[in-house]
Amino acid sequence: MTTGLQHLHSFIPYLLLPILVLSTVIYLVKFLGKNSFTKVDKILGLVTLILSHLQLVFGLILYFVGPKGFAFTKVEGFMKDPELRLYAVEHISIMILAIALITFGYSKAKRLSIDAKKFRTLSLSFLIALILILSRIPWEAWLA
Repeated sequence: MTTGLQHLHSFIPYLLLPILVLSTVIYLVKFLGKNSFTKVDKILGLVTLILSHLQLVFGLILYFVGPKGFAFTKVEGFMKDPELRLYAVEHISIMILAIALITFGYSKAKRLSIDAKKFRTLSLSFLIALILILSRIPWEAWLA
């Protein structure tokens, strides 16, 4: 079971990252161009939200039942080891924060009535989330 979850957790970013980059760029361009908010824009945000939440669910399950993550907190001096600290603390906390930003941006944009404010909210929250996600991906494990 853990192996299947690890494969899912490693595969979803191949979908999530391009869609997050695409949606961020589209929302920023549309904000600067003063375009109207369409159904396609809403669907793009929703797909980004759903993929990020799926990634979070699989990641949380792995954190508590997998060989990395919470298991590393039981290792003496894990905070002094950069790799153990990344998996045990940094990765999960930054990813939760990033996905909370995606959720906040999407939820707030849904309630706004002015299209420019929708695009501004989505582009800023998605951009900050993207930067946070890219900062805490364990690249040496992900690209291997």
